[in-house]
Amino acid sequence: MNITPPGATVPGLTHHHAEVNGTRLHYTAAGTDGSPVLLVHGFPETWWAFHRLVPLLAETHRVFAVDLRGFGDSGNGPGPYDSATAAEDLRLLVELLGVGPVHVTGQDIAGATVFRLAAAHPASVLSLTGIETGLPGFGLEALADVTRGGAWYIGVLAAPGVPEHLLAGREREFMERFVLGRPGVVTDADLAEFARTYARHDGWRGASGLYRSMLGEGAGIRALAESPGLTVPVLAVDAGGAPFTTGTLSRAVAAGNGPGPHGVESVTLDGVGHYAALEAPDALAKALLPFFAKVDAARRD
Repeated sequence: MNITPPGATVPGLTHHHAEVNGTRLHYTAAGTDGSPVLLVHGFPETWWAFHRLVPLLAETHRVFAVDLRGFGDSGNGPGPYDSATAAEDLRLLVELLGVGPVHVTGQDIAGATVFRLAAAHPASVLSLTGIETGLPGFGLEALADVTRGGAWYIGVLAAPGVPEHLLAGREREFMERFVLGRPGVVTDADLAEFARTYARHDGWRGASGLYRSMLGEGAGIRALAESPGLTVPVLAVDAGGAPFTTGTLSRAVAAGNGPGPHGVESVTLDGVGHYAALEAPDALAKALLPFFAKVDAARRD
């Protein structure tokens, strides 16, 4: 059943709730034909990170953009907020929607979540795309090392209770510092929509949980990469001037012992910052659509 959009929206999308795994997920849907695509946001984002990309993909695909548990307008009550739980949420969402398998596309801190889904439940996944993301166990933890240029806010977010004390009431200011993107591309309206949901009561639970998870799950992610490994086609999309995503996913694929895909396809979006879906939706769509089409064609053969 459609619901009234709880926040910002765009024409052609419908909003929905799904009760799965002890929480309520908010997701949007668009498109009526073609293979399904599941878009999974990072931090400090929500489904809104994809609002410019969804209409481009929906011309030829059914597209679902979800708020992970603890993010956006999804449930954020007491409970686990690690990547394993988030991956199970997505598996059950795909099952509930009855649209699987799907092209799973995740960015930023959602990397471990979508990797777990693809590695542990390949029957639910057509392909895996990582956009500007890394993996615990393959170097992502280094981003928390402030002595070597890491990001200070990872430690703040991962410390229980600290985001609520330091960032409550300052959500918009935080967004302005960390979701800047290219001038004039990430708009005031974008910042306001992100800040709206992080400003709700316990609005930092999702981000805090995934960053705490990231700092302690390296061995588990590496074990998944080794066995069962990735057995679906993989695309890495790099922006922001560094091939971090390609390097990470290539190492993860190479770690596998099973009949995984032969290497990783990669695309670099030149002149685009970290928030690729917001900053360059047309360029990103041009990277994603041919990959989806090739996977779909191979599946039909």
